[in-house]
Order: sequence, then structure tokens, then C-alpha cells
Amino acid sequence: MKNKNTVLLLGVASILILISVQVFIIIGIWKQKNEAFTLKYTVLSKDALTYISRRMPSDGFDTVRLLLSSYSVKANKELHSITDPSALAEKKSDVLTYFNKVISQEQYLSGMLASFFERAGFDNKFKVQIVINSLEMIDQDTIVVYRNSDFNFRRMQTTTTKPGNAFKKRPMIFVNWYASEDNNYRLLFDYYIDFSDRNKLILKEMSGSLGLSNLSIILVGIMFMITYRNLQEERRLSNLKTDFINNMTHELKTPLSTITVAGKTLEMPQIRGDDSKILETAKLIGKQSVHLNQLINMILEISMWERTQFQLDKKKVDIGEVMNDIVDSFKNGGGNSALITKKYDLTGTQVDLDVVYFTTLLNNLLSNAVKYSDKEPEIDIEGFTTDNTVCIRVTDNGIGISKIDQKHIFDKFYRATTGNIHKFKGLGLGLYYVKKIAEAHGGDVTVSSRIGKGSTFTVTLPTA
Repeated sequence: MKNKNTVLLLGVASILILISVQVFIIIGIWKQKNEAFTLKYTVLSKDALTYISRRMPSDGFDTVRLLLSSYSVKANKELHSITDPSALAEKKSDVLTYFNKVISQEQYLSGMLASFFERAGFDNKFKVQIVINSLEMIDQDTIVVYRNSDFNFRRMQTTTTKPGNAFKKRPMIFVNWYASEDNNYRLLFDYYIDFSDRNKLILKEMSGSLGLSNLSIILVGIMFMITYRNLQEERRLSNLKTDFINNMTHELKTPLSTITVAGKTLEMPQIRGDDSKILETAKLIGKQSVHLNQLINMILEISMWERTQFQLDKKKVDIGEVMNDIVDSFKNGGGNSALITKKYDLTGTQVDLDVVYFTTLLNNLLSNAVKYSDKEPEIDIEGFTTDNTVCIRVTDNGIGISKIDQKHIFDKFYRATTGNIHKFKGLGLGLYYVKKIAEAHGGDVTVSSRIGKGSTFTVTLPTA
């Protein structure tokens, strides 16, 4: 269990480290792409401004200047006539709002930039942001309407692409700064462009890297799960084989010990003179030899069934008569302590059967019903036909099988446990044989069981 947890923890830790590395790489690529995007459009904007200054008669702000010049005459007079500080502050705010609105709405530089970007093959869907750095109204004295707190720094760094504090949540791309002045006002402002689908464009460029990163994580996760499942399956099979060897050793020792004791008994003088004792001992040796031979053949059959599809000697038989013979023989043999009730009438139903293998199948089900019972065994055997199929149900009143064990009881060497102990002796091969024999006849076997309520095994076979 400790090794199991160690492997699981190491695997999970490795995947988490891989994911962390991939996330770190993706973040680095995102930052690089973001910076490259800003640099690309900054350079492209400078090229556009150079093209406009050389080829165009206007810089895109002619209408803006006319409107601001007309408005500033009246605004200038009003500002110089106000003496109340609060009223003056409110008027300054109105003037600043108007200037910002006119510059943003009446400029047509954005249209010229969009056309240039489109001709160059780049995205041209952007918004314009105007940042006023300084606004002064000029008369006999100058009234400062607005002054940006970091104005001096920003003027010195005219090529900066970093936005002011108001735009930290959405990075703007700096295009240029502009100055406008007449007899009534003096204005300095910066012109920015903002790509609302900036993240989408960057993600599109990173789609290849993201796809490969996600694919690598998924593949590593799948490989880990497959490897871990295989490891668990190998451990399970190893435990089953170890359990099988221990049980087989015990099963083999029983007849061998009996034969050894019987052999030494025959050496005793008082036995050699008694023919009846010799005969009884010889029969005991013969019986145990047959049992030992059956165990050895059982192991050999496992190997044969795994290497090849074992051959059946099928004959068309009356399934009802065959079942009666098997049940009667079982009652007279190892099942004479069980109350067996026949609930079938299959006389005349023809099935292609290998009678020897089918006898093994039914005997194994009946033997288990007796073996795994903690009270007087009661077994009901039902049989009926449907859709060219014969269904045989063997129901007992035994200890039952848990849901977990039901998934594996037809596996080779598997034995249901009580706690960590195998309460009942066996090799874990009986139901494995039942499954193999049923499938070899073109049928199947299923189980339905509840702990403490008994079990029902249903065998289906095709009719002849």
C-alpha cells in the first residue's frame, strides 16, 4: 500500500510540475506576444503618420481646431469673469469636458490610420482615446484649466507606449502628441489607440503553442493513468498468482500426505497380514491419486486454454436429461447434504453440448453453492427457453458476493475474501472454468448476488 501511494503521489506531483512549467511558459509567451503587439502597432502608427504628413493635406484635426477656436472665445470670457472659486472649478470642468469631446468625436485621423492599417494587412478595428495634458485659456492673464500631474515626464518620453494611470487596466498604444494654440487657448494632448479585441488577436497567434501545450499535458495524463492502471493490474495478478500457488501447495499436500501415510501403513507387519486392510489402504491410495491427478490436469488445462481455443466434442443432446443426470449424481456424491429443488422442464430441448465440459460447469456451480453456505444449503435450479436460447439459473442461500467481488469472480485465480482472509478453501478456478465453458459453447454466464442473501448464476446456451 505504501509503494502504491508513493507511485501515485510521484505521478501526480510530476503532472503538477509539468502543468506549472507549461503555465509559466504560456505566461512568458503571452507577455512577449503582448509586447510585440504593442511594438508592431507603435511602429505601424509612426509609419502611418509619416505617410499622412507627406501625402495628405491635413493631419486630421482641422475641424477640431475650428470648433475649439470658436468655443474658446466665449469660454475665455466666462472664465475670466467668474470670481467664486467653486463656480470657477465647475466651469473649468465643463470646458475640459467639451474640449475632450470635440477632439475625440470630430477628429478624422482615426479613419486615415484605419485605412493605412488595412492596406498594410493589419487589424484596423480600434478605438481612440484622447489624453489632455495641458489646457490653458489665454487673455490678459492665463487661466490653467487643466494640467496633467505627470505632464513633464510624458512630454520628455514622447515615444512611450505606456498609458497614464487612467488606462492601466487596458493598455493603450501611444500614437503621437499634438499641440494646438490660438489667441484664446493653448492645448497639448496625446493621441492613443485601443484594440478591444487585443486579447483575442494574441490568443489567435498563440493558438498553436496553447494547443501543443494542452495536448502534451493530456497525453502525459493519459499515459500516467494507463501506466498506473497496468501497474495496479499487474500487482493484482501477482497477488492472485501468489494466492493460487499457496492454495495449490496446500491442495497438493493433502493427497500427497495421505498417500505417504498409506504407503507407510502398508509396510507395517500387522497390515501386510490382513488382506482387507491392504485392500482398504490401496483404495485410499487410488482415490487420493485420482484427486492428485485431477489437480495436475486442472493446471495443465489452464495452460492449454490460454494457448489455444480448446476443442469441444459437441453432440446434440436432450438438455433436460443431461441436467437430471448431473444433479442426481451430485446429490449422491458431494451434494448429499444440500436440499436441491428442480424447477425446470427442459425435456425435449436439444442443445449442442460437450457433455463432459457441461458437467464440469454445472458441478462447479452446485459445489460453490454448497461450499459457500454458512447454513444448510438450499439450491434451486431453474431452466427455460427463450429466443433460441436455454437459460439455466442456479440460486443458493449462501453468504452472497459483494458488488466489488462480482466484477472479478470470473477472473482466473480470483477468490472472494472475508476481510483479509479466505474463509473457504479453493483455487479460484471454478467460476473461471464456468465462464470459459459457457463462452466456448457460444453462451455466457452472469451473476446476481447480495451479501447474506445468497447468489444466482444464470447460464445461457444456444439451442440446437
